[in-house]
Amino acid sequence: MINRTPTVVALHGGTPPAELERISTCAELRYAEAEELPTAVVGADVLFVWDFRSGAIPEAWPHADALRWIHSSSAGVDRLLFPELRDSDVVLTNSRGVFDRPMAEYVLGTVLTFAKDMHTTLRLQDRKQWQHRVTERIAGKSALVVGTGPIGRAIARQLTAAGMRVSGAGRIGRSGDPDFGDVHASSDLPHVIGAFDYIVLAAPLTEQTKGLVDAEALAHCRPSARLINVARGELVVESDLVAALQTGQLAGAALDVFEAEPLPESSPLWEMPNVLISPHMSGDTVGWVDELVDLFITNVRAYTEGAQLSNVVDKQRGYISGTEN
Repeated sequence: MINRTPTVVALHGGTPPAELERISTCAELRYAEAEELPTAVVGADVLFVWDFRSGAIPEAWPHADALRWIHSSSAGVDRLLFPELRDSDVVLTNSRGVFDRPMAEYVLGTVLTFAKDMHTTLRLQDRKQWQHRVTERIAGKSALVVGTGPIGRAIARQLTAAGMRVSGAGRIGRSGDPDFGDVHASSDLPHVIGAFDYIVLAAPLTEQTKGLVDAEALAHCRPSARLINVARGELVVESDLVAALQTGQLAGAALDVFEAEPLPESSPLWEMPNVLISPHMSGDTVGWVDELVDLFITNVRAYTEGAQLSNVVDKQRGYISGTEN
């Protein structure tokens, strides 16, 4: 237990949401944008990384003379794992649990959009064009969820409830999983990917998963398959994906994340009628900011009392130990 009110620095990328002010009920709260962080972090116990895309922390690191804990407002922490933090005693936590169900609903929504050709329907409506079409069922279709952590499991349960046959791909292959049945090793992806109608990416970005979906994997996909990525853009070699979509090797893609964000206007993905693009928002639903702040405040109180923090990340693996990915 610490004998004083902890000091928390909230790193934001512009006007911080008003909900962050609630942190001041249990901590001394400082706000900082990237250029202000080296000064703001001096003497601070905790860094709340609201702007999880920021690259400011390594530069401010030498000034973090009292830092004991960093919390990320996202589930993924790949952008935070620079060598000095990875090798330090500073605890890293994430926001696991806030985004699981919303992201699962997003994935189901994109599956239904593809199956019912809703994206075409909206384009025809804009042109006031009546064009009857036959669409697909999703019941009985197969999905491979790459990433068997909490988000992947929520997706698997959502798709299973909709009547789909779901398998998983993770760090370790196994059978008898309660949510996936069979889990294939991610390293075997090119050999198993061709058996599925939908490939859903929900894995953390690590050295092992970067570029996992490349030309080799895409070449083994069914031409009727669709790819859905709600994880990190870098899991996919984007140029290989573009080529697969252009040549008809892949029927479509729903992409919420990209190698570069925002997606450049020059990207050919914008012009493809079989691609759904959203701006990294699959987990952001009404009330999500309050949920993130609630989670953080609970952990601040645990920190103040000397209790165990929730959602502690294994900094060597890049995710929370005990959850297979």
